Amino acid sequence: MAKSGRSGAEEPAVLKPWPRRPARLAHAVVESLTDTIVSGAIPPGSALPVEPELCETFGVSRITIREAVKSLEAKGLVRARQGSGTTVTQSEEWNLLDPVVLAATVQHDDELVVLDQLIGVRSALEAQMAAQAAELATDDDLRDVERLLARLDEETATPERFNETDVLFHDRIMQASRNRLGRSIIRIVHTQARSTFLYTGTPDGHACEQANAEHRRITERLLSRDPQGAAQAMTDHIEAAWGRRRHPRPDPTV
Repeated sequence: MAKSGRSGAEEPAVLKPWPRRPARLAHAVVESLTDTIVSGAIPPGSALPVEPELCETFGVSRITIREAVKSLEAKGLVRARQGSGTTVTQSEEWNLLDPVVLAATVQHDDELVVLDQLIGVRSALEAQMAAQAAELATDDDLRDVERLLARLDEETATPERFNETDVLFHDRIMQASRNRLGRSIIRIVHTQARSTFLYTGTPDGHACEQANAEHRRITERLLSRDPQGAAQAMTDHIEAAWGRRRHPRPDPTV
């Protein structure tokens, strides 16, 4: 619903109705409101539109809106207080491990601040897990890693297939580390990051060859049962691969 500004001209609506009514209403409302909040269209400290306005915008019942607001509160995006409405919280309070929040945050990360932080988390955790894998991996674990490396060698000319196998390669090493918590965290953040071009970039055959040379060094350190070397090789690979892909979104005003 457009509102009149001080000049009398209509301001564009922050919230827009769906062109098509989704099946999972509350979840769809949550995704839409999360994106609106994370994008800054409703900045921290601002009040969320009142319940009747949300019902009208999304064409849903008050029960659906209340369910959605409770979900937003659980994600740390808003704070509801009796008598004072629902307020958007500061970004420091948002739960970035929540898939919906993380997906929206990555999507709007034009300056790559969050993606840089994500790479730091990946590097630290996967390096630790590579070291653990060097000590704890079974012979079967290592054979699987070698098989995936061989597949990657065959797929360097087909970047899309290479990238899918690359995920399996890293995940197999994490699995071999027996670090279930670390693996779960990486799988959450990496899955959401890979859904955006800002993270994946435009891979080519040369980049795949460079990445696989780094994969080979990791594998060699694992086979040598060298925890420190495996950790360093993993850190070097993750940081180098990100350096090859890292290109901020162009400024449309330039």
